This record gives sequence, C-alpha cells and structure tokens, in this order.
Amino acid sequence: MAARIKKGDKVIVITGAAKGRRGEVLRVLPKEDRAVVQGIAVAKLHTKPKGAGQPGGIVEREAAVHLSNLALIDPETDKATRIGFRKLDDGRKVRVARKSGALIDG
Repeated sequence: MAARIKKGDKVIVITGAAKGRRGEVLRVLPKEDRAVVQGIAVAKLHTKPKGAGQPGGIVEREAAVHLSNLALIDPETDKATRIGFRKLDDGRKVRVARKSGALIDG
C-alpha cells in the first residue's frame, strides 16, 4: 500500500490529547504506522552527560503519533482531508485531496 502521509506534509491531529493542533511531519515510521510531527506529543527525556561536550539534563523531543490520528491539511481549503491517488497523462501517480481534488504532489 502506498504511503498516504509523507515527510514535509502539513497535518492536523484529529483525535487525542492534541486534537486540533497542526504541524509538519518530520519523519514517518512506516513499520510502526507512526509519524513524528513538529510540536506535537512533546516528551521530556532525562539524559545523562556524555563526555565534556554534552551536558546532562532534561531534553524535550517529539514522540511519534499514530497515523490514524492524523489528517492531511487540504492545500486549497486549509481543512482536514482524506488522500486519494490519481494517474496523470504522463503516467505519474500523484496524491490528491479528496475534498477539493487539489494535487498534493507537484
């Protein structure tokens, strides 16, 4: 099955504690069906010092969110949309927004 959400996409959280928040996908983990979204699910990690260059302390880092909790933001309407696929005349397969029909991939 083709990946519907990719790195660099603008997404909105549709359910959970961060419902309604928006962000950009930083990384997709296809084996776990999860994605890391900028500013969403920020976890505080307690790190030990590693040598002279890296002091220890509390570091904030984004945790992965399940793909079922994310929806792509439609480039035309700026609202959540599902993703479909369409073949162009030149044979390329591109993603399209279901609500507006706008192309997501150039």
